[in-house]
Amino acid sequence: MAWGILLFSAILEAVWATALGASEGLTRPVATIVFLIFCVLSLIGLAQAMRSIPIGTAYAVWTGLGAVLTVTWAAITGAEPLTPLKVLFLAGIIGCAAGLKFTTAAPAVQAVPEDPPQARSS
Repeated sequence: MAWGILLFSAILEAVWATALGASEGLTRPVATIVFLIFCVLSLIGLAQAMRSIPIGTAYAVWTGLGAVLTVTWAAITGAEPLTPLKVLFLAGIIGCAAGLKFTTAAPAVQAVPEDPPQARSS
């Protein structure tokens, strides 16, 4: 579940990053509002995912996938050229994010200490 939340949060990151670019320095109201809303939602998702995924792994996957999605959207819309070398490096980011997912162990479950034995009154 945490990985799904993290993936969705990375998608939201790509939305807010794109909106930030479209806001022209936060001077366009609609793009600025979209940026603010999706930024907050993305960070909430990241925070939720970090409850189960180690912080370094979660943050690396979130930023990496968010960056890949942002560049991909920019290429689809014609805002940025997509070269074979860029595709190679984007594939590398995806591969690294997948590698982090498959090499991240589940967090250790902490044992709950038992209540100390009650002192017996004699």
